[in-house]
Amino acid sequence: MAALGAGLLPAQGAAAERTLLVVGDSLSAEYGLARGSGWVALLERRLAEQRMAFKVVNASISGDTTSGGLSRLPALLKQHRPAVVVIELGGNDALRGLPLAGTRDNLLAMTRQAKAAGAKVLLVGMQVPPNYGRKYTEDFQRIFADTARSEQVALVPFFLAGVADGPDAARLFQPDRIHPSAEAHPRMLDNVWTQLKPLLR
Repeated sequence: MAALGAGLLPAQGAAAERTLLVVGDSLSAEYGLARGSGWVALLERRLAEQRMAFKVVNASISGDTTSGGLSRLPALLKQHRPAVVVIELGGNDALRGLPLAGTRDNLLAMTRQAKAAGAKVLLVGMQVPPNYGRKYTEDFQRIFADTARSEQVALVPFFLAGVADGPDAARLFQPDRIHPSAEAHPRMLDNVWTQLKPLLR
C-alpha cells in the first residue's frame, strides 16, 4: 500500500505552487508600459529564477481606489486562495481628495479579510507630494504605517523610494509625471522584494 500511495505524492523535493495575489492600481497594472515590463512581471521572473514555486495573479486596475479594491477582494480571495496578498492601493484616493478616514478603514478591512482567508499580507505604502500640505501629507503616509502596525503585517514604507525622491526623478517618470517609466520598475520591485521575500518562505 505504501508503494501505491507513494505514486500519488509529488516528487521528492518538489514544492506545491502557491498563489501570490497583487491588488493594486496603475502603478502595478503597467499603465503606459509595454506588457511584461512592470514590476509585477519582473517579480514573476525573479520568482522563477530563484525557483520559488509561486503563481502570480495581478489583479491590479488602473485608477482603482481602496474602496474599489475592497469591493473586489472577497471574490479574488475565494477564486485564487492566495498564500500572500500584496495590497498596493491608496494613491488614487489622495489624487481624488477622498477622506483619509475612508482610506484607512478600507485598508484595514482589506488587510483583515486577507488574513482571515489565511494569507500573509504586504502593505505597500505611498506618499503624496508636499503641495498637498504638510498635515495631509503626514497623515496620509501614517495610514499605511498605522495599519501595518495594528494588524502586524509587513510594510513597504514608500513604494517609489529612490524613484520619486531621487536625483533622477524627472527621468524616471512618464510625461504625465505621475506614472513611473519602465526604467523605474526594477527599483520598485527591489523596494517590494525586501519586505516580500521573508513572506515567501
